[in-house]
Amino acid sequence: MENILVLEKTKIFTDFVQSQSGGKLLIPKPSRINPVMENIRTEGGEDYYQYLQWLQLTKKPNLLALSSTHHYYYESNDLKRIKTLVNLKKLNNIKQLDGFLRTVVRILPQKANFIGTFKSYNQDLTPFSVYQPSKLFNRLVNYIDSRTDRSLTKKDVAKLLEEHNLKVVDITDINGLTYFCSQTA
Repeated sequence: MENILVLEKTKIFTDFVQSQSGGKLLIPKPSRINPVMENIRTEGGEDYYQYLQWLQLTKKPNLLALSSTHHYYYESNDLKRIKTLVNLKKLNNIKQLDGFLRTVVRILPQKANFIGTFKSYNQDLTPFSVYQPSKLFNRLVNYIDSRTDRSLTKKDVAKLLEEHNLKVVDITDINGLTYFCSQTA
């Protein structure tokens, strides 16, 4: 398991002091930079980090961030102590969403948090909105290429999470994306 993705007691030393000989010496004073939170900020964005702060999870131990760009393999025993799993890939872009959620629920311990994001599409379609060229084109492309932006609404995601025994704790819109927090039973 890659230690950089597990939130434990991480210490990064960044403080230096001038030595008597003119060089720099490292002072063993831990910085507050956490590699997991930095990864979430870099890959997920500042809004994702702020959402985790709002949920008061940034300082909690045993947090794992699933990268949307890098692939890691974990043993199920390694994940048994995880209390919060943060998925940095939008649900819209996960090919086999049902299988992914089944795996998450199977591996996470009871009362663990599962946090993610998705682009929420407006559910209120009028008969005329279907005939707008851009919407019609986007739907056609999404139908042909199932890998691109799957249309999801808050109601769809809440129902999907509950079908997989994940209790919805919060769903919040921030700057065009919808963030959710759910918990295993």
